[in-house]
Amino acid sequence: MKNNYDNLLITCQAVLAKWLLLLIYKTNRWDIRGSENFEIALSNKKSVIISTWHGQLLTPFMHLAKKKHYGLAGLNRDGELISKVGTQLGWKILRGSSSKGGSRIFIEIVKILRQPSTLIGITPDGPRGPERIPKAGVIKAAQKTGAIIIPVSSISTRNWKFINWHTFFLEKPFGKIYLKYGKPITFKIDDDFDLCKNSLIKAMDNAEKENREYVKKNN
Repeated sequence: MKNNYDNLLITCQAVLAKWLLLLIYKTNRWDIRGSENFEIALSNKKSVIISTWHGQLLTPFMHLAKKKHYGLAGLNRDGELISKVGTQLGWKILRGSSSKGGSRIFIEIVKILRQPSTLIGITPDGPRGPERIPKAGVIKAAQKTGAIIIPVSSISTRNWKFINWHTFFLEKPFGKIYLKYGKPITFKIDDDFDLCKNSLIKAMDNAEKENREYVKKNN
């Protein structure tokens, strides 16, 4: 009985969250740059990993909704809610994390990325952090499959900030969102992991820097 109640409660919360997100993000103005970086790759039958820090995930999550791309959600209650919201918004949600079901979900991600023209959105700092420090999964998946990684930065003029192990941003209505898809990076199977990790952090930082400079010039 309790499980049925919990499932019903999560389903109701997911419906409410979906419409709230649609309201928020449709009332914002969008300035999107660099989407050709992954669109060209997909048209050339390459697979793509969209890499966004956990605190900024909602903006690309909403921009890429209804495209039938893959996303990742944890196995806990929050993950169940995210999974239901994502499914309603047109994502194909995979369940797992680096702490629970890690090896299983990694195998599944690799299998999917080996299919041509696949896009998966991943937060490299995972569901628990530390903030802006990539875990091994995104890098090793790119190494094994040859998928390109697109670093992402999002900045908004109006937002709420929620502080936990990281700063999580939720945009407010009637603002402006600046979404930057950075230049693609790739890793070879025998590349040193620490060098790959540093390269990914640098690529993410560069996308953030370019986005902030653009916002400053246009405000």
